[in-house]
Amino acid sequence: MSLEKQYFNTNRATWNKKVSVHAQSVMYNMSGFKQGVSSLNTYELEALGNVSGKSLLHLQCHFGQDTLSWSRMGARCVGVDISEEGIKLAKQLNAELQLDARFICCNVLDTADYISEPFDIVFTSYGVIGWLPNLKPWGAMVAACLKKGGTFFMAEFHPIVWMFDYTKQTPEITYGYNQDEVIFETYSGTYANTEANIISKEYTWNHGLGEVVSALTQAGLHVEYLKEHHDSPYNVLPNLVETESGMFGLKTRLYPLIFSIKATKL
Repeated sequence: MSLEKQYFNTNRATWNKKVSVHAQSVMYNMSGFKQGVSSLNTYELEALGNVSGKSLLHLQCHFGQDTLSWSRMGARCVGVDISEEGIKLAKQLNAELQLDARFICCNVLDTADYISEPFDIVFTSYGVIGWLPNLKPWGAMVAACLKKGGTFFMAEFHPIVWMFDYTKQTPEITYGYNQDEVIFETYSGTYANTEANIISKEYTWNHGLGEVVSALTQAGLHVEYLKEHHDSPYNVLPNLVETESGMFGLKTRLYPLIFSIKATKL
């Protein structure tokens, strides 16, 4: 077995453990979600607008809340994730809420092998590309899954955020902005419940903005914009304060926490 496959298998096992913890967490607000609360955030809602009647592929969907939120807005959705437990719960939620989304369990890099039809929209967000060792195959997969003229949108934590080691009592810059070497971390709990009785073992990689943009443009996408945002929808980093937007940011505002990219397949 290759090292890369071992990394993915370890990450899959960790995400399988996280599903039940996250489904019960305040952050994922499952009771509110089932009653109609959308899990989507301002950046993606403003970027994609009216999705009614459009086909939408959601990459690395966890247990499908965002996928199902798009489905509630009228999109014809497919969600993909590496976690068997995540996809199992997503399918249960889809049935319970009487929606028509589809869910597929696979490594995101293999998505084009599992799906034949192209989509109007490919969407991914918040803590996704760091699980991938190389973004060139990812960019090629995104392009392969898009219709000509289709839209790709991503919102993601800024690469500067991933330079810090958050397992330290005081986070300190430890990792490269754009780092080829794999990063291994093991810690208790998860970002949605730091007190959870699980051990997370994770292999990740750091990708700078240049690498992200180049992976998309080399695959034939035209980048309409790259934006950097100081405000994060999620209070998952140390010492964030609530901002005027209702989101969370650094008191010092020394660097952005989120970036977003919108692109079109030529």
